[in-house]
Amino acid sequence: MALSVAITTRLQYQHESIQELIAGLSEQELKQRVQPDKWSAFEQIAHLTAYQPLFLKRLYKIVQEDSPGFDRYVAEQDEDFPAMLQKPLMTLLEELAALRLIICKYLTDMPDEVLQRRGRHPKYGLLTIPEWSNFFLLHEAHHLYHVFMLTRELRLQQP
Repeated sequence: MALSVAITTRLQYQHESIQELIAGLSEQELKQRVQPDKWSAFEQIAHLTAYQPLFLKRLYKIVQEDSPGFDRYVAEQDEDFPAMLQKPLMTLLEELAALRLIICKYLTDMPDEVLQRRGRHPKYGLLTIPEWSNFFLLHEAHHLYHVFMLTRELRLQQP
């Protein structure tokens, strides 16, 4: 079973909504924590950028091993996340777009029988590659929703 049109379309384009969400806001504004105990819009984007290489590594492992298991991803425990927070916004967006092209190509070139390989999520059990892809995209959409809410709050604070 090939990847669905819904998955391939979201893989190609979903991340591009970041540009629309942050348009007109400076990097400094995006780094402001609207809610002191929650991530800023910038931190959300850094997290999405940091998460993509991990997703790709998981895909490689699923293809190479029989039903590998994965630990829950926790951004604060990701050794690459602090480095992402130090990068300029444009660098994050460029890295996110470049790696997304790699992910898209890898998944869309994958034979149907390989797509049915599975990896074990600690909470959701065995997932096929399309299911992992959907999980990845839904996780991203959750953070995009937060970017939307945070940027709207920032805009309300502007004179």
